[in-house]
Amino acid sequence: MNDAAPAPTPAPAPRRARVRAPELIGKGGWLNTGGKDLSLADLRGRIAILDFWTFCCINCLHVLDELRELEEKHRDTVVIIGVHSPKFVHEAEHAAVVDAVERYQVHHPVLDDPELATWKQYAVRAWPTLVVIDPEGYIVAQHAGEGHAHAIARLVEELEAEHEAKGTLRRGDGPYVAPEPVAGALRFPGKALLLPSGNLLVSDSTRHQLVELAADGESVVRRIGSGERGFAGDSFSEPQGLALLPDGKVVVADTVNHALRTYDPATGHVETVAGTGRQWWQGSPTSGPALEVDLSSPWDVAWWQGRVWIAMAGVHQLWTWDPEAGTVEVAAGTTNEGLLDGPAAEAWFAQPSGLAAAGDRLWIADSETSALRYVEAGDEGYVIKSAVGTGLFDFGHRDGDAAQALLQHPLGVTALPDGSVAVCDTYNHALRRYDPATGQVSTLATDLREPSDAVLVGEDIVVVESARHRLIRLRLPEEAVRVDAVAHRTQRAATEVAPGTLRLDIVFQAPAGQKLDTRYGPSTRLLVSSTPPELLAGGEGAGTDLFRELALNPDVAEGVLHVSAMAASCDDDPANEYPACHVHQQDWGVPVRVTADGAARLPLVLAGMDAEG
Repeated sequence: MNDAAPAPTPAPAPRRARVRAPELIGKGGWLNTGGKDLSLADLRGRIAILDFWTFCCINCLHVLDELRELEEKHRDTVVIIGVHSPKFVHEAEHAAVVDAVERYQVHHPVLDDPELATWKQYAVRAWPTLVVIDPEGYIVAQHAGEGHAHAIARLVEELEAEHEAKGTLRRGDGPYVAPEPVAGALRFPGKALLLPSGNLLVSDSTRHQLVELAADGESVVRRIGSGERGFAGDSFSEPQGLALLPDGKVVVADTVNHALRTYDPATGHVETVAGTGRQWWQGSPTSGPALEVDLSSPWDVAWWQGRVWIAMAGVHQLWTWDPEAGTVEVAAGTTNEGLLDGPAAEAWFAQPSGLAAAGDRLWIADSETSALRYVEAGDEGYVIKSAVGTGLFDFGHRDGDAAQALLQHPLGVTALPDGSVAVCDTYNHALRRYDPATGQVSTLATDLREPSDAVLVGEDIVVVESARHRLIRLRLPEEAVRVDAVAHRTQRAATEVAPGTLRLDIVFQAPAGQKLDTRYGPSTRLLVSSTPPELLAGGEGAGTDLFRELALNPDVAEGVLHVSAMAASCDDDPANEYPACHVHQQDWGVPVRVTADGAARLPLVLAGMDAEG
């Protein structure tokens, strides 16, 4: 006799819109697979998560970190596939993708898609975008931007249960094959600093350490940090910027820990001085006690006007840390991504990644707009101005008058003794120079593999040649190198839209078991603008609805729509007094071209599936 209670009837599987997933194709081939090409058939029986990313994009790097826990917890059922979809010309080079996969410790297969073939097949519109494919090969969800890991984790658990019951789930080892480790003193170093001793301190980013080198720039004096990702003790996580403080300590931008640390060369002591280890999200405090306020991917630091200025790449802003008061605050930028000059509080940046103090100016390498910009004090506060660069989608290697000169994703800037500025023009593999006195841009050196920072040492300039894993010493040339001019625009095809009124829809479906969080007012936000501003005759500005009627100017044939959307959702359980809440957000820069037979609706998926698509 069996006294066991009867097994409960399993709940019916949730109904989902399903679309057959297109094949994975990319001219660059596959990485991290041991030389094997993968197809969707190879993934059948597994839950596949496609991560459309490009290595210049800070939001993409955030998502790589968000996915690490999911990747480990569900390694026998989930296969994450990185689909590398380049924005910049340099990112279409296969060797650069290989470097990026190692640099950012991507531990899953990556498809190198330099021509955006798979991007187009999946109708992707933004970096980063995540697409979930079920074990039978159907797309079941799409998410753009950051903050979706919890929703995808819940969906993965639902899919595991559903397909285990159907017999369509296949467990086991995935197709990832780790590459062989490479020896060397440095591995993708980020920034460097000349110490008072004459030695050089380098952030050895991929190895999560600082390295002190002798004056020759090669001999290792000591390593600082455990060498493993971490936030406790002297551990770091992909550290970048370094700046010397008046008391002799070094402040470190501990980028992936979203924190500032100090290192004392005299004692070897490492201390956290700003940040909580958590990433800043919209709605979080933007000022206050330094150890209580979240930061977001600080990439560089500089001592200027009695404070440490922070290139807060993760939110497209500049912040400051006041060591005396022990506080942090936003100094410039709105979190909108783009190039807009003016009063500091109204300016737009795009992933500021390099800082250099020079008298009454603070120079900025604004990487995603391929721009050189600066802060200076005005009569009514700080003002942001641009010296070189025009916006998110124009880049190249062109010298001459600054108004028409082009850079390509610069990461470093160095003030020179004559008042000019050296720019580490990272994706052009060059060291460039801007002279404010003449308004001219020139090239000082070429054939530098992804230079990311430079420091003056006597009459020489020492360049961090990141992708060659070394420092290289150059004599500052008196004459510039002649380079044939090259101009580029992003490979992304413009979206054709019809003249007149364009319906903008942000597609957002709260994750299962959650609802929009309206306890403190509207839980959604939508901000729309354009480049040029004249593209929109109406519909720009901020609002709380996730849709907008945009009036297109009939006199402007093409441009870029800048769209920023945010939605907050919380656990839908009335009995839970403190539900877990999550913020979903994404910024889109959508190139558009107005044509007679273009679309009258522009859907942008934040989370879910477009029912009208």
